[in-house]
Amino acid sequence: MALCPPSPAAAIPMPDKRAGLVYYGDVHVGTIGLRSGNPFGTDQWQWRCGFYPGSEPRDCTSGTAASFDQARGDFEEAWRVFLANRTEADFDEYRKHRAWTAWKYAMWDSGCKLPTQLASGQSRCFCGAVIDIKGMSQHVHVAHMEAA
Repeated sequence: MALCPPSPAAAIPMPDKRAGLVYYGDVHVGTIGLRSGNPFGTDQWQWRCGFYPGSEPRDCTSGTAASFDQARGDFEEAWRVFLANRTEADFDEYRKHRAWTAWKYAMWDSGCKLPTQLASGQSRCFCGAVIDIKGMSQHVHVAHMEAA
């Protein structure tokens, strides 16, 4: 079994900000940040580890900590477990969902309707391609996935 790469949390700078997003390559895999609205005397930091889609919601974990360093350490421990149970297909599923969502909002922002929003089942993508319901997912994957 190959060793896991270093935790992406190691790249988070010291706590000069309220929150930091944790990325593994191009995939947002977690957050470490100050909690808001919690009572005095409770843990001030929180962390979340995991991503969805690409994993089951129950695979994602979170916790609280008294300090940034403790939150980062707890995140790193959770990350090792989470990553050991992921495949490249899981990361690809997340990327496809991210590309689909970005494309959908780009369509709406440019005033275009999705094929599913038209009685004909056909539309024109903001890139100019004619798309239909059947080919919509393939078009997004081929023409727009790298842009997301």
